[in-house]
Amino acid sequence: MDHSFLIKPILDDTYPVIDYGIGIYLFDMDGKRYLDAASGAVTANIGHGVTEIIEAMNEQAKKVSFVYRSQFTSEAAENLAKKIANMLSGDLNWCFFVNSGSEATETAMKMAIQYWQEKGVQTKTKVLSRWVSYHGITLGALSMSGHTGRRARFVPLLEDFPVINPPYCYRCPYNLEAPNCGYLCAHELETAVKRIGAEQIAAFIAEPVIGAAGGAIAPPKDYYKVIKKICEDYDILFIADEVMTGCGRTGTMLASEQWGINPDIVALGKGMGAGYAPIAAAVATEKVIEPIMAGTKVVMSGHTLSANPQACATALAVLEYLEQNNIIQEVESKGAYLRAQLEGLKPLFTFIGDIRGKGLLLGIEFVQQVESKTPYPRNAQITQRIVALAKEKGLLVYPAGAGIDGINGDSIIISPPLTITQKEMEELVHLLKETFEDFSNQLNVGEGVM
Repeated sequence: MDHSFLIKPILDDTYPVIDYGIGIYLFDMDGKRYLDAASGAVTANIGHGVTEIIEAMNEQAKKVSFVYRSQFTSEAAENLAKKIANMLSGDLNWCFFVNSGSEATETAMKMAIQYWQEKGVQTKTKVLSRWVSYHGITLGALSMSGHTGRRARFVPLLEDFPVINPPYCYRCPYNLEAPNCGYLCAHELETAVKRIGAEQIAAFIAEPVIGAAGGAIAPPKDYYKVIKKICEDYDILFIADEVMTGCGRTGTMLASEQWGINPDIVALGKGMGAGYAPIAAAVATEKVIEPIMAGTKVVMSGHTLSANPQACATALAVLEYLEQNNIIQEVESKGAYLRAQLEGLKPLFTFIGDIRGKGLLLGIEFVQQVESKTPYPRNAQITQRIVALAKEKGLLVYPAGAGIDGINGDSIIISPPLTITQKEMEELVHLLKETFEDFSNQLNVGEGVM
């Protein structure tokens, strides 16, 4: 290939040029096949090259691909909003369509602050969050994120929103086990609220299952019930960042449903368009919209391509495909099978510390020593090495952070398309085992920790 002018994740690295995708597989220009065990970035929820989605995209393109939201609405946007309202639990009925997960969480934050303003409460402007979390890369979303590495360069520009520990049972900061721990990490929220003052706090935001910052950390059973009660007791909105977990990834439309809670605002993205078009959404309850409707009637946010009809038609086709093929209903059993297969690898490799997650959002944390849970030092680049070895094998896995400090810790996320078959899951695990064998060999010949 000629000199590239494209800014890639690593500027001077060489990346395979993708040619096409079919189902859970991608093929590069050299004909190499990759099993997409990461759904890209936990995005390609229904796999690649689905005919029904391509046809829906084509039909919309024949009509109109762009209108500006302050001038027109479109049938595609209206139908998608109605579909999401019908699919979500509770009274999450009002959709604000944007283009990415970062925009969705930032819009959710703005909605929460505006909700209080419209009610005449001007002081509630803070949004609290957790460490070991990731809500997006724009400055507002990054302010809410407790992802130490991604915050580092921009700390002077960011708000101090992360205030409490995550529900990270494998590395419990209290060295206790749920439920006997009394959910102390959840009760930290009440302490933070008292310190800051409830009159200052508009909302609390959390990923139901922690993704990029923690490698699929799922909380213990009643964690979110404690969190939600604290929010209600102190008049604070609860925002669920379901950008990664939403649209069936954990076995229900929203992962929040797994813990029996109804958020006030939800951020959707990734699997909503399944990678076929850039689209995301902030979805608000009747409660949140009511004072805005009675007041200014304007949600103060917006983007040129918000509610883009081409993207909306695509997302609608994706959600209809999920429904018509009963895909979400099969996620729990598929996830249980895949997790059991991954657990089978644990006794074979001394560096597998923890296997966790929910549905088809699973994580593997790597450690130097299983008993002590000692992480590898950051400069050993364990995650990057394992991801690279997997790619050589034709297996794509998603790199994630780990460790209670958000700095020293390594993990990967296994999140194949929800359409994956049992045979394909067996192939996935076989390729992963080969990857771990290669990594183990590297450790044995002294290429391990730097």
